[in-house]
Amino acid sequence: MLTYSERQSEDKDIGWYRSCKKISYYYNGIKKDGQKKSKSLYTHTFTYDFLYDDDTVYFAYCYPYNYSDLLDDLGRISADPVKSSFCSRRTLCMSLAGNKVEMLTITSKNNLENLNKRKGVFLTARVHPGESVGSWMMKGAIDFLTDETSEEAEILRQNFVFKVIPMLNPDGVINGNYRCSLAGCDLNRRWKAPSKVLHPCIYYTKQLMQQFSRERELTVFCDFHGHSRRKNIFMYGCNNSQAPEETRLFPYLMSKICPFFSFNLSRFGN
Repeated sequence: MLTYSERQSEDKDIGWYRSCKKISYYYNGIKKDGQKKSKSLYTHTFTYDFLYDDDTVYFAYCYPYNYSDLLDDLGRISADPVKSSFCSRRTLCMSLAGNKVEMLTITSKNNLENLNKRKGVFLTARVHPGESVGSWMMKGAIDFLTDETSEEAEILRQNFVFKVIPMLNPDGVINGNYRCSLAGCDLNRRWKAPSKVLHPCIYYTKQLMQQFSRERELTVFCDFHGHSRRKNIFMYGCNNSQAPEETRLFPYLMSKICPFFSFNLSRFGN
C-alpha cells in the first residue's frame, strides 16, 4: 500500500511512501450481481494511523504515474539535443476525450546504410489505466533506450527501430479508471475489430503496427501490464504449436539474466 499525506508533504517534503498495516485481500463470499454461479468478489482491508489532524490522505496499491508525468518525461527527452537526435516524438492520434496519444520512434542516426535492414520492436503500455507499474517499466525501457552513454543501448539503436506508445489509454489514466476507457470498454479486448470512433487509440495503434511490420521484420511486440495478485515479472504470450520455442525463447533468456523474472509464472496460449 502507498500513502500520500498532504500535511506530511508540506511539513517534511515526503511524497508517496509505503505504509499501512494488517493488509489483506480475500474472497468475501459475495457473488457478483447475486448470481449463484459467478465468482466471489474480493474485499481489501488495511489499517492506517493518521499522523495529522485536518489532513487529506490518498491511498494507492502501487506508485502512481499519471499523464502529466508522461508529458514531463517525454518533454525532457525532446528538449535534449542528443536524445532527440535518435528519438523522435509525435502524436499518433487523439483519444476519445481529445488527449494526445504519444508515440516515440527510437533508432540510431549512425550507419544509416543499414536502416532498411534493421528489425522492428514495438512496445506499448497502460492500456489498463490502473496498472501504473506498467508505466514505471516503460519509463525504465525508454530511459535505457535513450541513454546516450550506454554502449548496449547504442548497439540496439543501430540494429533495431523501436516504436513506443507509452500510454495507450490516456483518458482512463486522467479520469482514474482502473481498467476501462471513457467509452466503458476494456481496450485490451478491442484489438480484433477496434472502432475508429470509440477506440481510436487501439485502432490507430493497430494500423501503425501493421504498417511497421510491412516495412521491416517485427521481432518483438511487448505490451506492459501489471497484476493485482502475482509477484515478480513474467510474460503472457501466444503459442505457436508448430514452433513453440518462438515465443518462449525470449522470456526464458530473461529468466536467466534477470533475477526478478519468472519463467515458471509465464503463460503461453492461443
